[in-house]
Amino acid sequence: MEHVFYLDGNSKMISWTIENSETKTDQTRTHAENYYDMVSAEQSKYIALHVGIFWGIGRFVIKNGDTVNVMLDLKSMFEHLAENKIADDPLIASKIRFIQQLVDQRELQIRYHLIEQQKNKATPLLSS
Repeated sequence: MEHVFYLDGNSKMISWTIENSETKTDQTRTHAENYYDMVSAEQSKYIALHVGIFWGIGRFVIKNGDTVNVMLDLKSMFEHLAENKIADDPLIASKIRFIQQLVDQRELQIRYHLIEQQKNKATPLLSS
């Protein structure tokens, strides 16, 4: 199955939306204590991607071998994830490793897309 995955985050919360031909799921989470008010917006977006993919797998929304179109609204994330540019931030580098582990373990086909921020369907979830 093919999914479209939107994500966002700020210093207090993360959000994601997973859409496919059958369902649309919106999720928000407050950051864990060790991240709450201590992470940048960019770091938060990596946390949202990691947690959201992990959640999608655990809830059987995303299954082994599925295709996931990840919609990114930060050029730096696109460069790190789609173009394999090295991340200088240790938290971001560790999240990239964890995301890649999930992708490899579940044989997911990941396609990264750069979108305009106003088209990010996960952004409004942060204010609800």
